[in-house]
Amino acid sequence: MKSIIILIICLFGLNIYSQDLSALYEKVNPAVVVILTQESKLESSSGITKMVKTGSLGSGFMVSDTEIITASHVVDAAEHLKVRFLDGETITAKVITTFKTADVALIKLDAPKKNVVPVSFGDSDLVKIGEQIFIVGAPFGYGHSLSSGYVSGIVKKKGGNNPFTQAEFIQTDAAINTGNSGGPIFNMKGEVIGVVSNILTKSGGFEGIGFAATSNITKNLMLNSRTPWLGFDGYPLTGKTKRIFNVPQEYGLLVQHVVSGSILHKMGLKGGDTEVVIDTQKLIIGGDIILAFNGIDFELTDSSLLKLVALGKHLKPNDPFEIKILRDGRILKLKR
Repeated sequence: MKSIIILIICLFGLNIYSQDLSALYEKVNPAVVVILTQESKLESSSGITKMVKTGSLGSGFMVSDTEIITASHVVDAAEHLKVRFLDGETITAKVITTFKTADVALIKLDAPKKNVVPVSFGDSDLVKIGEQIFIVGAPFGYGHSLSSGYVSGIVKKKGGNNPFTQAEFIQTDAAINTGNSGGPIFNMKGEVIGVVSNILTKSGGFEGIGFAATSNITKNLMLNSRTPWLGFDGYPLTGKTKRIFNVPQEYGLLVQHVVSGSILHKMGLKGGDTEVVIDTQKLIIGGDIILAFNGIDFELTDSSLLKLVALGKHLKPNDPFEIKILRDGRILKLKR
């Protein structure tokens, strides 16, 4: 008799949980979007290296009628962005700001989405290991798919006040696959507590360990202290690599790729065109090496990086902006 009562309680509890999750899913699902991107990538085949156009997708969620949060790696190299909503409408968008270390980004629609109900952030500092969560996203392109699980751990790698070194992630066993990146992790109140980032895998598929940038880090970097998206990918040069490239100062930033239409592309910055391996690190060489931004030398020190962050925060669209670069052995200045 006791076992029957326990079974009834368990089944009843599971039914309540299922109903709660269904209701929460219906509530938050309209705010979740699919992000379609197009970018140029350097590819080598039969000894020939060329730039090719590739398409990809990820997920995101609305925080206003024009702004969407997603993962940095989904959009930071995108030349064209489209956002697809639950009702099938598609609106073009542009990148506003990204932070690679935390893997979060903010994009803005070119036209407001009508009748949107944006989701709200929860306090990720209150998240406990063992807490139930759920994810809505577009795994393998299947938009608005739901997966659920638990918080498995919290990973904190804060670097003081320097956002370039800040990272804080929620670990979860909820299923995460290609296309989920940038999508929201919700608590059982329907609040966003994380932004899906990456998985640990040996097979290439999901193996039970996934990570999401915390909501508090996301709010701080995306909504409270935005810096403009410059549209390039760079690799820091120091020590041996600095000497290989004859950088005339302690540090340099080797430009790997410049996104067409971005601020630095319009200023004339050039990316690389040849893939090489230096000390097991794959690099694209042949591009410019950035030495300074608006007179601030690029250095891998907190003081220098904080100055660059402050520059970005206060930089207005029409403000003077210049970068000092090393190109073909000559030091040049590019201005907008």
